[in-house]
Amino acid sequence: MAAVGVLHLELHLDYAQSIKEKRNVIRGLKARLRSRFNVAVAEIGHQDSLTRGLVAVVTVAPSRPYAEALLQKAEDEAAALLGATLTGTGVEWME
Repeated sequence: MAAVGVLHLELHLDYAQSIKEKRNVIRGLKARLRSRFNVAVAEIGHQDSLTRGLVAVVTVAPSRPYAEALLQKAEDEAAALLGATLTGTGVEWME
């Protein structure tokens, strides 16, 4: 049976001077994850906050182990790209 995994990425951009600057960071993250891992990515929270962001990365895979490995790679990529800006992560499963 297919597995649906949702990776949540919590961001804290204390250096952002405008919503536009925050959006540029999130837009770059979304584009990078989409192109490298063929996943769906969306900003799902804190849209009006200048310094906080919440991004969801979603995959549908034929098995949970495959989905877990893919989401772990996406999390590692986000951590490498964002550094200390990435303040928290979590995974939800829908089976």
